Amino acid sequence: MGHELLRQPKWRVIDQSHFGPLFDAKQSFAIDDALCTAVGAGQSDAVVRTWVHENTVVLGAADTKLPYIDEAISFLRQEGYRVVVRNSGGLAVVLDSGVLNISLIFPETKNTIAIEQGYETMYALMAAMLASYGARVEAGEIVGSYCPGSYDLSIGGKKFAGISQRRVRGGVAVQIYLCVNGSGAARAELIRRFYELGRQGEKTKFAYPDVVPAVMASLSELLGCELSIDELLVALWRTLQSFGGELYSSALENGEWNWYEQYWARIVERNANVSSGEPMREVEP
Repeated sequence: MGHELLRQPKWRVIDQSHFGPLFDAKQSFAIDDALCTAVGAGQSDAVVRTWVHENTVVLGAADTKLPYIDEAISFLRQEGYRVVVRNSGGLAVVLDSGVLNISLIFPETKNTIAIEQGYETMYALMAAMLASYGARVEAGEIVGSYCPGSYDLSIGGKKFAGISQRRVRGGVAVQIYLCVNGSGAARAELIRRFYELGRQGEKTKFAYPDVVPAVMASLSELLGCELSIDELLVALWRTLQSFGGELYSSALENGEWNWYEQYWARIVERNANVSSGEPMREVEP
C-alpha cells in the first residue's frame, strides 16, 4: 500500500539540512505550505525536502492550552531552545542538529490520498531505507513517547521517529522527524519537564502524554553505530532512486516565493504571542 506513491517519475530534491542556526522552523512550515500549493497546482514535480533546525521545540496547538504554558515555555528558553507553534496537528517535539526532518510532497489532484496512505508511504520509505542497516522498523503508538501517534516508528520498542501530515490546496506533505544521533532519552526528558511545568498537577480537558524517557532513542543508539545526517541523506536518495524515480536538485522558484511570503505571514501571526513573551491564552487551534 505504501509503495505506489514512492514510484514517482521525478523527485525534486530540496536539501535544507545545512542552513545552520539562523534557519527558523517557522520558515520550514511556510516552505512546505508553498510547495504543497505548487505541487497541487501542477507547477512542480513531487518534492522530497530535507531540513534540520537547531535547538527548537515545536509545539502543537493543544500544547498552548496547558494551564501554566508561560512557565513551561520560559523553562524551554532557559534550556536554550527556541519555541515555535506549528500549523499542523500533533504535540511537542524536539528538533536539534541530530534530528533529520523529511517532507514528501505529493499532488492530490488526480487521486485522493487517504491519510493512512500518506503514513504508510513514509513508513515504507523508512523501512526500505533502514533495511541496509539490518533494522526491523515497526509502526505503532509507543506509549510514553512525546507526540505519540499510531505511526510512531520504533526498533525494539523504542521510538526514533514520528510522522505528521499537512494538506494545502491539492498538495499533501507527509513529514517525519528522524532522531539520527544524540540521546533520545535526553530529548524526552526535556519534554517530560515541559509538561510537568505546564500542568503542575492540574486536571486538563486534553490528555497530554506522560513522557517516559526510556522509551525513546536515536537511530545511532538503536543500531549501535554512530550515524550522521549526511549518511542518512545519501541512504534516502538512494532508496528513492531504487523505486525508479529520477532525482534532481532544486530550490524554491519565483512564484513559490510569493506563496511562501503569504504562509510566512500567517505563521508569524500565529506565533506572535510566543515571540513577544505575552501570555499564550489567545492562540487559536
